[in-house]
Amino acid sequence: MIRIENISKIYKNSTEFAVNNISLKINKGEIFGLLGTNGAGKTTTFAMLCGLFLPTSGEIYINNLSVRTQISEIKKIIGVVPQNIALYPTLTANENLLFFGKMYGLNRQELNISIKHWLKIFGLSKYADKKIKTYSGGMKRRINLIAGILHKPNVLLLDEPAVGIDTHSRLEIMKELKKINENGTTIIYTSHYLEEAEKLCTDIAIIDKGKIILQGKPLQLVKKAACSNLEELFFSLTGNKSNNV
Repeated sequence: MIRIENISKIYKNSTEFAVNNISLKINKGEIFGLLGTNGAGKTTTFAMLCGLFLPTSGEIYINNLSVRTQISEIKKIIGVVPQNIALYPTLTANENLLFFGKMYGLNRQELNISIKHWLKIFGLSKYADKKIKTYSGGMKRRINLIAGILHKPNVLLLDEPAVGIDTHSRLEIMKELKKINENGTTIIYTSHYLEEAEKLCTDIAIIDKGKIILQGKPLQLVKKAACSNLEELFFSLTGNKSNNV
């Protein structure tokens, strides 16, 4: 589903690579976790996957489409949920979702059905006509996620989708992500929560100083390294023991 071939990124006026010659293959149906400390290169990699900017060198293919030359086609099959809340605070949840759904090209009838479905799933139906600025952090996160899945994307890109919210909201989001994946959507996911990533992800890659230093199935990697969990393994490789990866 996704091929990353020897991509590098160096920003203007910088002397160091933010991402340095990394390659990844992500198969259809996976929940793939990209883990790394702040500044390790995971957000830069995520942004290149979304087509926000191009690699300095190397290629990215999503469903055999090139991010360099076919990004308009790619945008039709991917959903993007950024770390920052990408909603209009003075609009209601319903108004926000109508706006984003129309951007994906959904007609009004199918869009209304999709919005009602997901608001119900996330327990937000009775808040549909409330302005986003009145929502709690967890409620905003759920609407942020809904905005990225209204069009039933083949690939869902999630940049720390549950950061900074209460445990209940985070568990609800994780539960629904598993269901979305079971229904055929490939998920690429970055997270601040290693325990969560260990439970959720079918495969992971750890990135450090712009390079992939380990990749595989989390439970197998932990067992092979004779570690008790993913956090211990992560610390042994990067020297960072914090959950804020």
